[in-house]
Amino acid sequence: MIGFIGLGIMGSRMAENLLDKGYELIVYNRTKEKATRLLEKGATWAGSPKDVAHQAKIVFTMLTHPNAVEVIALGEDGFLHPLSKGAIWIDCSTVPPSFTRAMAKEAEQRGIRFLDAPVSGSKIPAEKGELIFFVGGKQEDVEEVRPLLNAMGKAIYHLGANGTGTAMKLVVNLLLAESMAAFAEAVTLGEALDLNKETVVNTLLNNPSAAPFLQGKKEKIIRNDFATEFPLEHMQKDLQLISQAAYENNVSLPLVNAAKELYGLAKQYGFHQKDFSAIYQFLSHKHQ
Repeated sequence: MIGFIGLGIMGSRMAENLLDKGYELIVYNRTKEKATRLLEKGATWAGSPKDVAHQAKIVFTMLTHPNAVEVIALGEDGFLHPLSKGAIWIDCSTVPPSFTRAMAKEAEQRGIRFLDAPVSGSKIPAEKGELIFFVGGKQEDVEEVRPLLNAMGKAIYHLGANGTGTAMKLVVNLLLAESMAAFAEAVTLGEALDLNKETVVNTLLNNPSAAPFLQGKKEKIIRNDFATEFPLEHMQKDLQLISQAAYENNVSLPLVNAAKELYGLAKQYGFHQKDFSAIYQFLSHKHQ
């Protein structure tokens, strides 16, 4: 039995892919409503994280914040203490590498194997089983769970010891956030110079300086339709984690801090639940 805790935009789709590949699942989420589709497809509901541990030998967590991971794992109803020795905990959450190493230590002290395996990709890749996994942990543990990761993703990068998976995820999201903001600024400037928005977008996307992922944001920007694939508030949270990691490792990242405040302002003005590409809408004042 596989346990899956955290059924938001990403977790629910990842869990569904496991179900579709024939794996037995026991699931938990703070709000049971988000598990409805999975339960209809045969998943078992757990009343608490602790209940997941009583039935699962492998537990996935996909949660938004480090404090949520800590409570779910180590809290009064946490799964880590009752999880059987030799079981594997795979945390797919985006959290600081220092936090990941702390959780790995907590798991090791209880005889639990631990992998950090955050993903690159948003709602659509999660639905299609095309996520990219960045994994930190022991090689033999990675190989044991590789079929499960393959059920949810198209690529698995084993980067080294615990913490290297979350480290790479922060590096990737740094570039993602800054590239999106830079593209949004370029389109905003083009419009201010009386250029047609669609022409500006297409020209930029056919330029080698444009990141490939921006093609997936093209229609959102042209149509001003920012239905959520990766929420802006999550990107702002990740930028905070990146800034924290930079501080912990004595690295100066001035552009990250500028981007963090930019996304923070957009969140403050009500863009938090829109797709993070809505940073264009915020910058271009199309919301006014």
